[in-house]
Amino acid sequence: MIKDGIYYGIGCAAAAAAVAWLLTPPAAAPFLVIGAFCLYFFRDPQRRIPAGPVCVSPADGKVVQVRELAGGRTQIGIFLNIFDVHVNRAPIGGRVQRVAYRRGRFLPAYNDLASSGNEQNTVVIEEESAGGGSVVEVRQIAGLIARRIVCHNKVGDRVRKGERFGLIKFGSRVDILLGPEWKITAAAGDRVVGGSSILAEKRSSRTA
Repeated sequence: MIKDGIYYGIGCAAAAAAVAWLLTPPAAAPFLVIGAFCLYFFRDPQRRIPAGPVCVSPADGKVVQVRELAGGRTQIGIFLNIFDVHVNRAPIGGRVQRVAYRRGRFLPAYNDLASSGNEQNTVVIEEESAGGGSVVEVRQIAGLIARRIVCHNKVGDRVRKGERFGLIKFGSRVDILLGPEWKITAAAGDRVVGGSSILAEKRSSRTA
């Protein structure tokens, strides 16, 4: 479990105790329910990371967009509801080339306009290989309820595929941008699991 969940849980338990003492025990029930939900929301399960030249999902949720962009790139949008695990994971292994935070609006995360207009944090990861590797861009996007984006990495850090790098609190969206060297295997409507579900495969691996 993420430590934030413990803090929220303790806070709600303390509030429940105070309300029960000042008023009546039944009046404390809402605080206990909220505390229990926070413990559930901030869960952080272990994941089995697939091997090979694949790109894994950076988040749990539902694929709401697969869109082709200029230059042969593809954008995949994943919507996280409040019941999904909100820990974000690196889609590939490599070195963090850029981390950029941008203020913005708080449109519903399932809305495609959220990709460009909402508050977000962008993490760019480059594979480390001879002659340079793929560059993958991940965007942590705040939603209507989510108002807190957390990113643990900084420029120059090395990350492993499937490694935890941050989270978004209470409903959000994560977009990933892939180059033409990737063959997309995910489709709109798919349910994906962060660190385990494969979104794309390297084309070179399929033609070798």
